[in-house]
Amino acid sequence: MSLNNAHVIVAFALYLTFMLAIGWFFYRRTRNLSDYILGGRGLNSWVAAMSAQASDMSGWLLMGLPGFAYLAGIEAGWIALGLGTGTYLNWKLVARRLRRYTEAAGNALTIPNYFESRFHDHSHLLRLFSALFILVFFLIYTASGFVAGAKLFSTVFELPYLTALILGALVIITYTFMGGFLAVSWTDFFQGSIMFLAITIVPLMAVTHKGGFNAAASALSKVNPEFLNPFTTVSGSAISALAVISSLAWGLGYFGQPHILARFMAIRNPDHIPRSRHIAMTWVVISLGCAVVAGMAGAALPVQSLIGPDSEKVFILLVERMAHPLAAGIFLSAILAAIMSTADSQLLVTSSAITHDFYKVLLRPRAGERELLWVSRLAVLVVAAAALILAMNPENSVLELVAYAWAGFGATFGPLVLISLYWPRMTRNGALAGVIVGGITVLVWKPLSGGIFDLYEIVPGFLFSALAILAVSLAGKQPTQGIKTEFRCINPREGYAASEKGS
Repeated sequence: MSLNNAHVIVAFALYLTFMLAIGWFFYRRTRNLSDYILGGRGLNSWVAAMSAQASDMSGWLLMGLPGFAYLAGIEAGWIALGLGTGTYLNWKLVARRLRRYTEAAGNALTIPNYFESRFHDHSHLLRLFSALFILVFFLIYTASGFVAGAKLFSTVFELPYLTALILGALVIITYTFMGGFLAVSWTDFFQGSIMFLAITIVPLMAVTHKGGFNAAASALSKVNPEFLNPFTTVSGSAISALAVISSLAWGLGYFGQPHILARFMAIRNPDHIPRSRHIAMTWVVISLGCAVVAGMAGAALPVQSLIGPDSEKVFILLVERMAHPLAAGIFLSAILAAIMSTADSQLLVTSSAITHDFYKVLLRPRAGERELLWVSRLAVLVVAAAALILAMNPENSVLELVAYAWAGFGATFGPLVLISLYWPRMTRNGALAGVIVGGITVLVWKPLSGGIFDLYEIVPGFLFSALAILAVSLAGKQPTQGIKTEFRCINPREGYAASEKGS
């Protein structure tokens, strides 16, 4: 073991001990399924904002995006622009309405539960199909987190990929199993802080080492003059309209991400959402910009010749080259924090869907709170095991896995969430059509390539889902007056109708 690895191990050990302590603390405070799934709707502004964005970005922020910027230069900024815009619109258009409606409509604990309550779907079909797509796409998403963790441990400690994969997964599973939503949210708060520290300091260190921004830009121009041109690829050809649209379309994904929407549902007071939005946007804009700079700084130094999926190690190599061993341990812990902050949320939402939307609905409608709590904990283990199997290929790309799952959720649930909050004419059949069409479009579109099929699958998925919702809703019977009256009372400032509250 090298001195550097000794410092890194100390930093990792302290960090992991702290995370597990939080898990144990909230294990003792988790008494029922509502606590485990949604933390009793008790998040403050800071925890809701930081938890939402930390669980959003994952290891992708410190590995996937810098890796893309290392290969493509400032072209990666188009994705950052799309994500920043999507973050703002999600907090502005969805957060407050979703928070108020889910509490008033039967205290819905999950997104499928919300859909069922919104459309009074006594057949449970909408809830079950929604939970099924959550299971499919979160398996892929969770696998991306495990892959990122494996790359981190294998690069830093020179461990075999499989050993590194299991080691990273065990840590995530342990405290998610113990503490549930509150443990996940509070660890996300601290993890988001560590991520922000690392993603701002490391690229600045690299740029300073190179002699400042002008010197770094000059070095990049010598490596490839196209690195700093946002309208050309690194080969010098103009970026196609499909490529720009595909990059910006990442922003569409926010409206349908269950692990982010859960933070909106769990915030203590809907009136705190504007403050949370300001915190979240500050974090996101700075973090995304610095992640792009980090990847380009790696190309300017250069840290090492990285090809294909190995480009996602650029931030790790920057840390090893630029930072003091003890600081390096802290910065590398930030990568682990980024990975854990999303993987734990994904495991929790998936286990919640299995427990609350499959087990309780189909198998045990009268199951007690303690039974459901332990079924949810066991579901964490089952989902994690399945994700581990998907993650076993060391050639997996974090960026590609995240892009696939992100598109799946954005297309399956994004149009449904938006339209359900703003259009009272929407029907149960329209919602069901949107879920099925959006999810299947992504699954079918992804394997295709060439021409129009090079367009990011979230674009056709989101569009076709929205069209299916509108067409089927308009073709069917108008919702009952009761549902229309309820819907008109979903006011972002006043909440649900007084008559509904008392019903």
